Amino acid sequence: MTFKVIITGASGVLGSAVRAAFSGAGAGTEVLSLAHSRSGDGLTKLDLLNEGEVERVFRDFKPNWVIHCAAERRPDVAEKDPEGAQKLNAGVPGHLARLAKSLKFTLLYGQAKLDGELAILGVEGAAAVILRVPVLYGPAPNNSDSAVNILVDVVQDQSGKSYKMDHYATRYPTCTVDIANFLVKLSAYKKPIPPILHYSGAEPFTKYEMCLIFAQILRLPHGHIIPDADPPTGTGATTRPRDCQLYTKETEDLGLEDGLGLSLFEEWWSEYLKK
Repeated sequence: MTFKVIITGASGVLGSAVRAAFSGAGAGTEVLSLAHSRSGDGLTKLDLLNEGEVERVFRDFKPNWVIHCAAERRPDVAEKDPEGAQKLNAGVPGHLARLAKSLKFTLLYGQAKLDGELAILGVEGAAAVILRVPVLYGPAPNNSDSAVNILVDVVQDQSGKSYKMDHYATRYPTCTVDIANFLVKLSAYKKPIPPILHYSGAEPFTKYEMCLIFAQILRLPHGHIIPDADPPTGTGATTRPRDCQLYTKETEDLGLEDGLGLSLFEEWWSEYLKK
């Protein structure tokens, strides 16, 4: 029997890794990869705000699972168009949850956006799993697509420009390839899955410490990157815990083969940057 999965946001950093993992899962898996503005190369263009068209596509494909990776993650864009961001980050997940209930598929929501989570959890009877993840890194068309990858550009900028880099908040960067492989294993899990799971890398770094690792791998000087150990203050400062580690015990307790299957940050980047 063919396992059918739809991936939204399949051209993004997380979505493209999920797409690659499921596409390589074997002949018994059929993947429909959706993107907002791109088509070709295995991508199908679909506006997720067009509820009628979304329902038509989903009914025709008849998915077993839908992995929703599409969201507006950029705060500056969300601030300029809060109504549009709300529709994408909350309205779309809510609609997908209603479709999950009526079309009998499992919805996996791969972003930690509170309004979207509440919209999904508010649809009684929908089979849905929310996977919360921290800051991500992985293969990307542009380094600017990831808050971690873009630090490589900062290290490589030897023009004389200086950068003030956060050395206050501890982050747990997580590889999108690891998440994608975990989702393939999770889709084959036969026991009940908790409605909310956490998936996170285990190694703590500040952004400045990540820059030092990239500088070491690339053998580049890093004097132009200035550590900033002060907490963010002032109007518009983003409020977040100093240590934002996610609790992953419930995820580990699922007992999936190879557990979380986490990459080591420096080891992964050493191999990736060699390419």
